[in-house]
Amino acid sequence: MPRRIEIEITSVTGQLATWRAAGAKLPKGVLDTSLIPGGPVVGKVYRADIEQYMEGIEILAVLPAKTASPLDPKNERVELLPVAKPGPDVVVTYAPKGRGPRRDSHEGDARPARPKRPAGRPTGKDRPPTGDRPDRGATGEHAERTERPRPTRAPRAEGARTARPARGARTERTGPPSGPPMTTMYRNALLATLSPEQLPVAEQLLRGGMPAVRNAVAEQNKNAVAQGRPTIDSTTIERIAEELLSKTNLALWKDKAAGAIGAGRELRLRDLRAVVTAAKTVSLDDEAKVQQKELHSTLTARLEVLRTQWTEKLDAAIASKNVLEALRLVARPPDMSTRVSASVATQVVTITSEALNTDQDVAKWQEIVNLAVDTSIRRNIKPLGIPNDDACKALAIKNAGAIPEFAKLLGMKVPPPPPPQRSVRRPATRRAS
Repeated sequence: MPRRIEIEITSVTGQLATWRAAGAKLPKGVLDTSLIPGGPVVGKVYRADIEQYMEGIEILAVLPAKTASPLDPKNERVELLPVAKPGPDVVVTYAPKGRGPRRDSHEGDARPARPKRPAGRPTGKDRPPTGDRPDRGATGEHAERTERPRPTRAPRAEGARTARPARGARTERTGPPSGPPMTTMYRNALLATLSPEQLPVAEQLLRGGMPAVRNAVAEQNKNAVAQGRPTIDSTTIERIAEELLSKTNLALWKDKAAGAIGAGRELRLRDLRAVVTAAKTVSLDDEAKVQQKELHSTLTARLEVLRTQWTEKLDAAIASKNVLEALRLVARPPDMSTRVSASVATQVVTITSEALNTDQDVAKWQEIVNLAVDTSIRRNIKPLGIPNDDACKALAIKNAGAIPEFAKLLGMKVPPPPPPQRSVRRPATRRAS
């Protein structure tokens, strides 16, 4: 993702200018002078949009240095932007509680109002019991009703009732696991063997290692001072924690290993590799050595399958002279330990050099160059020519340090190779002590 920094021009040689970060001592790289508005000035500070790669830093654009505002020279003013508050998107109207008003109270109701009970008619309390009620018969208060014949229904055959289709079984939501599954079997077994004074220390070690223990002690002493109680000795707690550190680290790794073994093929390759690599940071017992051996065998088998597939794809790309696919595969092996053989590297260099000629399509020529710069065989590539295009010439000048043959084609001095990208070190699995 591009980001913006301030750079200082240190020297200018022809169409190239060396630069360094503002305030730094040593030059960082080179850039084309055509990117600098108004021409480069040695010692002047510019703003630059850069892209960080493994091989170095690429400057995308150069802007003049930002000047301070006369109203706010230190750029300390914070502008508050008013935000218009929109009205509610949905208006909810609740019905009134209760059964609502009587229907006969609404004006314009087409239904007739229910007549009131006559004064002489007995209510439910005054009516006689069921057995004492007189038979209404066909005369009396209600008019005679005509008995309508009901249609006869055919008897239903036994078992003719349509059964409701069975509801399908609920399927579990699947997706890539976010990390190696962990169990708590070994941690619980470790806590069960500790004494009461060791138990809280071990719990803090399992949560965050020695820093968690020190933070817990400092927080407890702070509360004790505020409440007027005696504080605890941090030296004693740290001594107990150092004695339990190796045991807690081993229990944590064995829980991860057990979860990785149980996950099987569903575990991602990088998570499996992380568990295997973390075994080097703990002291393994006999059971842990068995787990480590099983995980290492699984990792080796999965890597072997990936290497075989990668080799087959690379051979097919070389056979069909698919330069773009071949360069992508060379730049991204299945793992860091995989290397391209000398014969395969020679074939990729040959087809890449032949594709970089003056008759090649400009867009494809630029794409081949960008992919070749990211490979380990870039310095052996010998392009046959550069298309008559300003963008292609600028790209060749920019990558002359990575592909020296470009400098010879342009008649310029070969610049130094770009500095290697500093790999970001991952935090160690072993908890800090």
